[in-house]
Amino acid sequence: MRRMLPIATLLPALALAGGSNYTITPGISQPTGKISEWPVPTPKFARDPAAAPDGKIYIAVMHGNKLARFDPATQKFEEWDLPAGTRPHGLVVDEQGTVWMTGNGNGTLLEIPFEEGQPGKMVAHKTPSGGSPHTIISDGRNALWFTNQSADKVTRYDRSTKKMSEFSTRDGPYGLAMDRDGNVWFCQASGRRVGRIDARSGKITELDLGDGSNPRRIAAAPDNTLWVVRYGDGKLTHIDAGTSRIIKSYDMPAGPNGNPYAVTVDGAGKVWANEIGTDTVTLFDPASERFQVFPLPTKNEGIRKMIVDAKGRLWYMGSHSGKLGVVE
Repeated sequence: MRRMLPIATLLPALALAGGSNYTITPGISQPTGKISEWPVPTPKFARDPAAAPDGKIYIAVMHGNKLARFDPATQKFEEWDLPAGTRPHGLVVDEQGTVWMTGNGNGTLLEIPFEEGQPGKMVAHKTPSGGSPHTIISDGRNALWFTNQSADKVTRYDRSTKKMSEFSTRDGPYGLAMDRDGNVWFCQASGRRVGRIDARSGKITELDLGDGSNPRRIAAAPDNTLWVVRYGDGKLTHIDAGTSRIIKSYDMPAGPNGNPYAVTVDGAGKVWANEIGTDTVTLFDPASERFQVFPLPTKNEGIRKMIVDAKGRLWYMGSHSGKLGVVE
């Protein structure tokens, strides 16, 4: 049964950065085509990069059970071991520099405070339903939201009370984002729908994208619209968050077999999406409705998450290649 939240705790967040990262406001992307890559120290299915307030990039090393950090200024990595069994998936860095990671292997939300650049005591918060916590975002104020794929839940964690509330759904909730009014949107990856949790009532509604769409990830744009990549049929769908209606769907450059996986939005509303089947990332301009395609330097990258940092650079992690990359 879904646990309802008090209305006061579900009011819209005070400030949202947008895109797929709700801590750092994304800059405007003006790519020249320059792509750089660096191998991570432990190339064991590293994934889901996140930018910190100081510009460093944090990475979850899923099969290596580690947290990695990359400093763009020095181009050097650091790594730290996580509690046994964590098997980290998603992560976000809050305004205080604390890292929050989803423990996909042990049903936890892992809190890692940092002091003077080094991690302090790690605290694992157990989720009510266990399961496999997945993608995580911050609401820009006090709450963290994450999907729990195998449990078919979307979970809210309140940092002040340290309590979790769960919302029941179906079809393997995966990527998620928050709109300007604080409503939480999530993809049902093994199905055909995008779900929405109303910020005031907690009620869940669904938007049907069609048979075989298999929506994977979703990102919020500055104009209060949302962009969804459809892994199953190779499309990019634009949604009006205010009306909960589809604006338009676009065929991505590689077609139905391109398997678009990750999506994020820059500060001007331009949309970055990758096609994991072709080792490319694309930049879509909603004004011209045109894609710009960037072939990646490594084959079989396996990108599952991308972010735009404060300078407008696109960061991606190749889970298969073991390389962290940036398009600038």
